Amino acid sequence: MKPLYAALAVAGYIASNWFVILVSARTGNILLWTRPLDTMAGMFANPISTAFAIDLLFAALVACIWFYAEGRRLGMRRIPMYWLLTLAFGLAGTLPLFLYHRESRLQERLADRLRQPLMREHE
Repeated sequence: MKPLYAALAVAGYIASNWFVILVSARTGNILLWTRPLDTMAGMFANPISTAFAIDLLFAALVACIWFYAEGRRLGMRRIPMYWLLTLAFGLAGTLPLFLYHRESRLQERLADRLRQPLMREHE
């Protein structure tokens, strides 16, 4: 799954942020943060964009809570990095990036468990 998660992270960051880059260059609203009122006006411009914005904001909130809980459960470090990446660049790339690192951590834990019986035999 790691190669798939890596590819999805790259694709998610590029696909979603291409439009952010275009808007940033055209309006000066860098990463949609320097003019928050303009960003909010665009997000909630009509009922369809409002539905998508609320859905994404709620999903991002839930994902950030899960990043913390799952990262802590697995002993992952730098969990706030995923929160910052979500705020700066969105969930489309950050979620698969987290899943990539989560998969790495699960593989490390499995390798540790497999080494423990071997270490006990040599004692």
